[in-house]
Amino acid sequence: MKLDLKKIKKVYVIGIKGSGVVSIVQILKARGIEVLGSDVSEKFFTDTVLKKNQIKYFENFSPKNIPNDIGLVIYSTVYTEKNNVEFQESLKRKLPMLSYPEMLAQLFGEKYGVAVCGTHGKTTTSAWLANTLKELGADPTAAIGSRVTNWEGNALIGEGEIFVIEADEYQNKLALYNPNGVVLTSCDYDHPDFFPDFEAYKQVFKDFVVRIPKTGFLVVCGDATSTLEVSKSVNATVLTYGFSPDCNYRILNLKLNKSDSVVPSQTFEVMRGENSLGNFEIQLFGKHNALNAAAVIAVCHKLNFSVEKIQVALKNFCGTARRFELIGERNGAILIDDYGHHPDEIRATLKAARELYEKKNIWAIFHPHTFTRTKALLSEFSQSFSDADKVIVLDIYGSARETQGGVHSKDLVELINKYDRGKADYLATIDETVEFLGGKIGADDVVIAIGAGNVWEVVEKLKEK
Repeated sequence: MKLDLKKIKKVYVIGIKGSGVVSIVQILKARGIEVLGSDVSEKFFTDTVLKKNQIKYFENFSPKNIPNDIGLVIYSTVYTEKNNVEFQESLKRKLPMLSYPEMLAQLFGEKYGVAVCGTHGKTTTSAWLANTLKELGADPTAAIGSRVTNWEGNALIGEGEIFVIEADEYQNKLALYNPNGVVLTSCDYDHPDFFPDFEAYKQVFKDFVVRIPKTGFLVVCGDATSTLEVSKSVNATVLTYGFSPDCNYRILNLKLNKSDSVVPSQTFEVMRGENSLGNFEIQLFGKHNALNAAAVIAVCHKLNFSVEKIQVALKNFCGTARRFELIGERNGAILIDDYGHHPDEIRATLKAARELYEKKNIWAIFHPHTFTRTKALLSEFSQSFSDADKVIVLDIYGSARETQGGVHSKDLVELINKYDRGKADYLATIDETVEFLGGKIGADDVVIAIGAGNVWEVVEKLKEK
């Protein structure tokens, strides 16, 4: 359903605290549309965003919450007619309804849309691209699925022609978007509760990139066979980036600049064919972030921005929440929070941590996210902690769609210990973990909370106030 937003005066949002949803809320409010909504009482970074923007919201779901003069209802895809009374009430009143990704697709289609997608790296890369374009003077609009440190929020509302989005493949939301340009960061099997196998998973990316017009572009990681396979069906310009000699934008001489700071910078050179674009310095570390930066460089270079200005803008990006985010200290131990919930993400995070803290004792506190993912990738998960000294596995954090799934965290602990005897322990809850670690950790330790659920509470509770 396509709506004329100029005729909409008031919008109600079911699930208004969603990290992606709140970006849309800010864009609609900037257009002069009155927005209000509802969600659970649990606190998120989006509470601050909503209050800063003076947006009213209820911390409960009730038919009485929805005013009579609502012109449109937007809902998070977490909620359906089966599990939400406001959804039921909206249908009963026959109110116009759009899901969050449908609304995003409509706004995205109004501008020169650049979608960043992939199994890993899309949050950081989309935020980095949008922030770089902002610093380059392009005045973009952007909708990102996490808090961006530079913005203290997750949306940009610009007058320029470019709209950057973090495009999620889950539930095949990619089918809704018609991009002018796409960045594909990675393609590794995920979301087994929706995609029956890797081929089905890859197909949604193939179906997405084939819709890029001939005048558009695909910037794709050239270091993986899966991403290159996806790129084969594209009719537009295809630009590869990575460490491989065959990449159009090739990363060379990656160097970690260690200093007295807890999180140092890194530098690298980028070659465009036979020509050097020069050296780039970034505040984020790890090979995966060099790749994310290279994707941003490739897009901005393709859009004809000067290399010198890209170098300055790229360096100013400070990252996003829950992506190797420094939380604080406890008895001299460094506390870090990371959103990694896929084996490849965990492996990349811990590899980077080991490079940075090579002489410290690294504790990985892992909170498996969804039973389906844990069960399908159990073997892969068990082999992703090689750069950690000790691993604590919490009870599985089930999604809104599942309560159990034939697998237990103890199964993962057993398998980790099969490969590395005594490395992993099972602790059911966050509070048990905090109590266990509180008196153990000191200046020789780094504690990294890893997972898509609320494992961040471990390091927040450990942090010295």
